[in-house]
Amino acid sequence: MKSKKNLLEQLKSLPHFSKDSLYQLAKQLELADTSVDTYISRFLKHKEILQLKKGLYISADFFSKNRSNISYSFYLANIIRTPSYISSWSALQFYNLTTEAIYGVTSVTPKVTRNYTTKAGNFSYNSIKKELFSDFSLMKGKAVDGQSMRLDFFIASPAKALFDLLYFKTRQFRGVRFKDIKAIVEGLRIDIDEMGKKEQNKFYAMTKECINNE
Repeated sequence: MKSKKNLLEQLKSLPHFSKDSLYQLAKQLELADTSVDTYISRFLKHKEILQLKKGLYISADFFSKNRSNISYSFYLANIIRTPSYISSWSALQFYNLTTEAIYGVTSVTPKVTRNYTTKAGNFSYNSIKKELFSDFSLMKGKAVDGQSMRLDFFIASPAKALFDLLYFKTRQFRGVRFKDIKAIVEGLRIDIDEMGKKEQNKFYAMTKECINNE
């Protein structure tokens, strides 16, 4: 029981962990792999850890302390499906370009489209062409309480976040004319005027190129 408690204590300081990393921790505590499998089942049953997807978990203790930290949600979104970056509504809200209520975290990936419903939140991933998987960067996240650790995450630029939103909402700009783009944006209640002029120009340039290539 002491080994079980020690294992759980070590997990409390981790923002996420895999089953493989759990086996490595267990070896340090001289626990057999079969014991780890049993502990995982017990931890899940008693809600001491939460499952994000098969083989990927978070500590319930770490989550409860950081659940209000948007950096943590974005960090987890990057981890659950790799490679990916935060985009569309989630990124636009992060940049204060929309006041719409957002539920879950929206990301873009070159992999197939997939959704994950977890106790840590809902994470949706839209598939995009590899050549359009671009214009994102690593954002410095907030520090974790009581630790020097920062929860950094990849996020689209404001221009790319808006481009991605329209790209998926219009089914890759199918049947859309470039002159209608501004009206579409206004209809979505996105305050594009709050976006810097450079980002606005970049958004319109990306959109025009995509529409002309369709």
